[in-house]
Amino acid sequence: MILNLTDLSNEPLQAQISRQIRAKILAGELPAETSLPSIRELARQQHVSVITVQRAYEQLLRESLIHSRRGKGFFVSQLRKDEKKDMAKERLMVNLERPILAALDEGLASSDVIKIVEIIIKDISKKKETIHEIPNAK
Repeated sequence: MILNLTDLSNEPLQAQISRQIRAKILAGELPAETSLPSIRELARQQHVSVITVQRAYEQLLRESLIHSRRGKGFFVSQLRKDEKKDMAKERLMVNLERPILAALDEGLASSDVIKIVEIIIKDISKKKETIHEIPNAK
């Protein structure tokens, strides 16, 4: 499993692991019943401690995104598309609440906040398009 972890982030490694696996599950990149690497294997692959991976998996277990089978390992849980979308919406609301509240407290109008979010979405879309462009082989 390919994860992009960095020590330079303010986000703890276990949070980076759970966030990236969560994103892969919610985006459908990891379908239901996909076997995840064992805790030790993922720790070795990512050059992190076993405890770090264990805590990340525990978070995903609490969110019901993965489940374990005794003696078999960890697997992606079966989720309907609408459940995935609802989870993603809920996480977005939780993550945006604090910065939006701060923006409103600092005097921005709701319409200003909405415009800024739209600008950010456009910028992200452009960056994603650039990343996915394949140069012509000539």
